[in-house]
Amino acid sequence: MMTDTWIHPSAILLAGAVILPCLPKAWRKVFMIMVPLLAFADVLSMQGHNGVFGVMNVMDTTMIFGRVDALSMVFAYIMSLMCIIGTVYGLHVENPVEQSAAWVYVAGSLGVIFCGDYLTLFLFWELMAFSSVFLVWFRRRKESLATGYRYLLVHTAGGLMLLAGIVLRFKATGGDMSFGPIGVGSPQLYTWLILAGFLLNAAVPPLHAWLPDAYAEATVAGAVFMCAFTTKTAVYALARSFAGMEILVPLGVIMALYGVVYAVLENDARRLLAYHIISQVGYMVAGVGIGTQLAINGACAHAFAHILYKGLLFMGCGAVLQMTGTSKFTELGGLYKKMPKTLLFTLIGGLSISAFPLFSGFVTKAMIVAAGFEVENYWAAFLLTLASAGTFLHTGLKVPYFIWFGKNRCSKQTWQRAQDPPKNMQWAMFIAAALCIFVGCYTPYLYDMLPYPQVAAAYHPYSASHIAETLQILLFTALGFFLLLKKLAPEPTISLDLDWFYRKGGRLFYWFARKPVQTADTAVGEAWNREGIVPLMRTARFWSWFDWHVIDTVVDGTARNVRALGGKLRLMQRGKLQTSITYMAVLMALALAFLALP
Repeated sequence: MMTDTWIHPSAILLAGAVILPCLPKAWRKVFMIMVPLLAFADVLSMQGHNGVFGVMNVMDTTMIFGRVDALSMVFAYIMSLMCIIGTVYGLHVENPVEQSAAWVYVAGSLGVIFCGDYLTLFLFWELMAFSSVFLVWFRRRKESLATGYRYLLVHTAGGLMLLAGIVLRFKATGGDMSFGPIGVGSPQLYTWLILAGFLLNAAVPPLHAWLPDAYAEATVAGAVFMCAFTTKTAVYALARSFAGMEILVPLGVIMALYGVVYAVLENDARRLLAYHIISQVGYMVAGVGIGTQLAINGACAHAFAHILYKGLLFMGCGAVLQMTGTSKFTELGGLYKKMPKTLLFTLIGGLSISAFPLFSGFVTKAMIVAAGFEVENYWAAFLLTLASAGTFLHTGLKVPYFIWFGKNRCSKQTWQRAQDPPKNMQWAMFIAAALCIFVGCYTPYLYDMLPYPQVAAAYHPYSASHIAETLQILLFTALGFFLLLKKLAPEPTISLDLDWFYRKGGRLFYWFARKPVQTADTAVGEAWNREGIVPLMRTARFWSWFDWHVIDTVVDGTARNVRALGGKLRLMQRGKLQTSITYMAVLMALALAFLALP
């Protein structure tokens, strides 16, 4: 039961992140399990205790670190649970700082989930970006360094847009910093800026290219954390402040279709999964845009399920990368003989994400589609249904087939290295797989946690029509896959994305700064040297000569003459009064004589 002392789960993770690298190696694994378990237990203790906690007054601003309600609890529950699974998956990692960075990243996400004001949100929002980039850099490849810097620059730009919106809103509202419904009916400039900051983290095209680059280049364990937190934290922020904003519906549908298309084209398994995050988050963004209670429930439920099955898929493909050294389809195949357990867990993730009956995606994704039909937004509902077919095509069929069942394209070294991963990685995959099945079979487990549990209880996913419709889509997609198998065979190519425009724009800006601007700057500098600096130096040299030869000669010469006269007068002083009176009398006589001359 929750006491009067409220403990933020982020505080537990941040403290653990600081202590972990200092511990002896023999104690680290026990500590690594204990810290996320304590954070999860802390979240569990908050259930049924809604309210505002952790309020601080800083510089005439109220910071709220703990707003506990149904919306924040469903996200906090799954994110702290995923922290346990991700930590177990990474127990074999030798570098403790990588695990510390992951915990700081999760702490930032939970900080956003529980915050009640924009200042607190911004602090934790930036903490996520600046900690998660290390999960890319710790892979220690040349590509990792470049990808990490690009990731950081993009998220810094998003953070600046968010900060600008917060400042403008603070001014427009007379100092209101509360984080809640922002007024989507009459959006202002600050509304669009805050929305842009959230949409960048949600990877809405064209602000999405950072995601497949960073997630595919992250460490094996780091990618499991990254796929679960940034985009879903953005979904939470959208649900909290932009529910019912109509522009999110077409944006979400575009995401759902866009991610599917690029996932089909991908040759790298982890880039495929990263692109499909865009597609799946599109369902959630569309649900927030629809804005009804059923749609918000669907967005939250799908985020819950997505964290589990996408984490499971990244764990499976990460295990392949770790054990074989590659995640490219053109360098794999036939691994069912070498990695059967990894195959089983990845299949469960693929069936879950494809919304197969009895798996988690089946009871969450259709809730958003049903909400679309409920408000007569038929075009969005139909297109989201179409995207489901693409999901099964590439994640449910392409990934397992070309890694485990297709033609063996493995090199001799790859084949010899291939085997199921260490036990801790298998246990993490087992936990996630079991939860994917449990959520799909026992819906009250998830539905009772949703923001509107009464609406969720009235929704029945296992209707005959829904099961028949889903099976038809899946079976026809499978038929199309095997009929077009040769056309869908992977090729070692690179797909151009919308980032091409700002990459080329960046090169154009670099050329513009280097050629026209620098040339003009050089010309101006040379002209100034010729017409300004040279005459100025000549003038300075003249006045230096004048000062030395004229001013100093007159002043110093006069001083020397006065000094000489003084010396001669000093010689006339003998210390006797009579002598001095005689000199003065002589001088006065000479002066009178001079004056008496005609």
